[in-house]
Amino acid sequence: MRVVGIDLGERRVGVAVSDSEARLASPHVVIERSDDPARDRGEIARIVTEVGATTVVVGLPLSLDGTLGPAAEAARAEAQALTEVVGVPVETHDERLSSVSAGHSLAASGLRRGARRAARRRSVDKVAAAIMLQSWLDTRVQRGGTRP
Repeated sequence: MRVVGIDLGERRVGVAVSDSEARLASPHVVIERSDDPARDRGEIARIVTEVGATTVVVGLPLSLDGTLGPAAEAARAEAQALTEVVGVPVETHDERLSSVSAGHSLAASGLRRGARRAARRRSVDKVAAAIMLQSWLDTRVQRGGTRP
């Protein structure tokens, strides 16, 4: 039972996928946004089908105080739109600071500054998606729930 995690950005969408036991999230791919939201959603749906996901989790960028700002409202609307396309349940999960954590992970990787900058552009979105998805997976276990 795999889960797909989505980190929505203005220019790119980071995608992460869990292992088959829904224990560990891994960065998967970055989708470059097109000018066609339906096309972008179709690409996410293709990935969901390809990996056999049973759930999609969309990162919800809450404000630091936990309130819904414009970005969070947009993410909720996108999650709702994805529900119509992906064919599996779509949930949202707090992603505060996941992009910051992803950047720190890349900085700690030992890459030189120039290589790190290039890797960051290619990877930060999918790493942020993996951090958010891992948080969602861990939260489900901490609450005494089962893996999806």
